[in-house]
Amino acid sequence: MGLPIREIRSVCPVCLKNLPASLVREPDGKILLEKFCPEHGAFSVPVWKGQIDFERWTQCSSPLSPGIGELCPQNCGICREHESGTCCILLEVTQQCNLHCAFCFADAGQAAKNPPIDELKDAIRDIVRQCGSPLLQFSGGEPTLRDDLPELVRFAKEAGCSFVQINTNGIRLARDSEYVRLLANAGTDIVFLQFDGTRDDIYEKLRGKPLLQTKLDAIRACSEARIGITLVPTVVPGVNDDNLGALVALACSLSPGVRGIHFQPVSYFGRTPHKPQEEDRYTLDQLMADLSAQAGIPPDSFMPSRCDHPLCGFHALFLPESDGTLRPLSSFAHSSSDRGSATDNRNYIARHWTASPVERNLSPSPSEEMDFDTFLYRLRHESLTLSAMAFQDAMNLNIERLHRCTLHVYHQGRIRPFCANYLTAILPQNSTQRE
Repeated sequence: MGLPIREIRSVCPVCLKNLPASLVREPDGKILLEKFCPEHGAFSVPVWKGQIDFERWTQCSSPLSPGIGELCPQNCGICREHESGTCCILLEVTQQCNLHCAFCFADAGQAAKNPPIDELKDAIRDIVRQCGSPLLQFSGGEPTLRDDLPELVRFAKEAGCSFVQINTNGIRLARDSEYVRLLANAGTDIVFLQFDGTRDDIYEKLRGKPLLQTKLDAIRACSEARIGITLVPTVVPGVNDDNLGALVALACSLSPGVRGIHFQPVSYFGRTPHKPQEEDRYTLDQLMADLSAQAGIPPDSFMPSRCDHPLCGFHALFLPESDGTLRPLSSFAHSSSDRGSATDNRNYIARHWTASPVERNLSPSPSEEMDFDTFLYRLRHESLTLSAMAFQDAMNLNIERLHRCTLHVYHQGRIRPFCANYLTAILPQNSTQRE
């Protein structure tokens, strides 16, 4: 029998109705999210597998006040109850895509149409008006299917967006160096490159075709154009959760062109290949434990998010050494219990994920003994960030987390938390489900 440790709110995964829910500790240390819908029955899903101490990790989080969160996420926007500003805001510039991935939060396809560029420019102006100077992510679909994407990048920078990143599968970037040059000249700061692993069987399973060489060619093209690259793997149990150490080693070998890896444990919204079972869940603590074991990373190198909820993600900072090892520069012991701001997070991304003008012309040779100036240079220009975002779906949605989200989506004049915007029902009617 599990022990309830926290009362929260969630949704029914069938009808998406707001429900009271509980976080429950099992005897083996696993944390379950349990809830009951009067119409559709009881549901239980693991949100923590007991690999890392749950209380220590979540110590800086506090419950919602009574009466708060009872109307979420129906008609959700950034309302007076929302606790965080916008760090990164996503704008879909197309629903078209040149892949048909097994997992896709946007459920993109080839038949969709591109919105006109003037409509997107109006959206960018509105984003700046509502959010100040956010990090703007162009997404889709596959945004590089737009020939006018460089024009949109330039417009966004001129309109006041502090940083612009492109969320892409890299296919066009690998094949069209002139297009990459145009993106760089327009002011693209970061390429968020879908990169699921170091083996082609991983891509065949998740993306439908062998794409490893294409991904490497995209990295080469962006590195030559001096655009910062962050690798973005979707981590799926039984597919690529055994490849994390190899992925970190590859990123180190591609540094400083590759500035980080942003892991995304699989979640079940949008397009998914099946209804999830418990063994399909890959929790944040599992990811940290596997990274520690496979890449030789000290577990205390990982720090919880300070501007989002600690269950939403982690970050850790390293210096890649010449022998392929990582020197930790972050420590849980030094993480602050004070919540940071969206601006703090945006500035952190700017420091560690983007290429800089200095980096384009100078890079000192790594050495075992560094003077202080060399260390500062490498910290700014050659460090490698490992981070994660554990998106929520209708089974594991925790409205505490939703209230503290700083990753937002712009749609038709409204700004919404990412996990509210893409929330989809994932179970059939008349279901009683324990994952």
